[in-house]
Amino acid sequence: MARHYWTETERAELKRLAGLGYATPDIAKALNLSINAIHTQSQRLGVSIKPNVGQPITEERWALERQGLNDTIRELKTELSAVRRETIDAKSVRRQILGLPESPPDIPKWIIKPGKAGKAGTPFLQFSDTHWAEKISLEETSGINEYGLVIGQQRIRRIIEKTISICFEHTVNPKYDGIVVNVLGDMVSGDIHEDLSLTNEVPIMPAVLDLFGVLIWAFTTLADRFGRVFVPWVPGNHGRNTTRLLFKGRHYRNFDWLLGCLLEKHFQADKRIQFYISPDGTDAYFTVAGHRFLSTHGDQLGVKGGDGIIGVLGPMARGTIKIANQVRKMGQDFDYLSIGHFHTAGRPPGISLITNGSVCGWGEWARLGIRATPEPPKQNLFFVHPDYGVTNLWEVFADKAKIGRKVDWVSWPK
Repeated sequence: MARHYWTETERAELKRLAGLGYATPDIAKALNLSINAIHTQSQRLGVSIKPNVGQPITEERWALERQGLNDTIRELKTELSAVRRETIDAKSVRRQILGLPESPPDIPKWIIKPGKAGKAGTPFLQFSDTHWAEKISLEETSGINEYGLVIGQQRIRRIIEKTISICFEHTVNPKYDGIVVNVLGDMVSGDIHEDLSLTNEVPIMPAVLDLFGVLIWAFTTLADRFGRVFVPWVPGNHGRNTTRLLFKGRHYRNFDWLLGCLLEKHFQADKRIQFYISPDGTDAYFTVAGHRFLSTHGDQLGVKGGDGIIGVLGPMARGTIKIANQVRKMGQDFDYLSIGHFHTAGRPPGISLITNGSVCGWGEWARLGIRATPEPPKQNLFFVHPDYGVTNLWEVFADKAKIGRKVDWVSWPK
């Protein structure tokens, strides 16, 4: 081992530590030297180092010890906080930050029990794909669609007002226990790719706050008319705060999920409105009038790709079958799968699927990215009957009806 040449600073430090009562091993550690080097140098300097056992504790030494312990505690607390931030889950966010129960409340009894004979059934509104703050240009969609915050507010108002009109003015014996509003995600435009980040009308935080206010009006209005509102809520893929789609903990990295929790907290004192935020951040399973529904956004059907002729029908059909096979093994069979995502409203034949339209409507991505057929902004409204299941599917159009020429109620060539 190479010989160590002591500096005056090191000798002074050795004397100071020895005077404080530190033992040889502690001094060696403090100076980053061997015990033998400390022992040899202390003899040369005539410094007496007391043994480790029974050494006196001076005030100065205790202050240093205490400071060292405090520093260690502070470092450990910092590390623990970092670990907690990494491992925090949705239950912790609901409980500690939002002041909500860790788990969603039980589904209300009026939703589960079958309705009385002679009633139309329970109204069920699919509500999704508002893409709040997305700007859609009239020029870039060949004059077919335009969208922004003001237009979005007008469309949501029409959807709510038309839903009430259909249920109470166009239905026989309009007596209901309440209405189900199944929120299916993509409520905000988000920043998932550059095309949106560069053109969104406002950043994502102001978008969330603006939509928060609009939805408070929407749910309050429905509660005032229907008496009770049940809101099963699942997040979409546009609201995530990551570039890549995550499969672990996706809900508490998603502004859709946060928006739902904020609304749930806002309506905590209003017993007419009950939220059921997806427990796993992807799917929500519930029963309406004895019929089982599985609700999910639609971006995680386990399939990709479509067909130039049948469009999204192929992926939707394959995805429905895959999900049905999976959840059957989990003991969660469903009668109906409720999804959004595809901006295509309808009920494809032969499969237990009801797919919703959009509020934002046909945009630049649909036109150029996937060459999708234009579809007007609309949402699905149907009724769940205890005997017949889903009946009377209405397409609730979000834009004003265009007044056309007068026509006969029926005609034929003469």
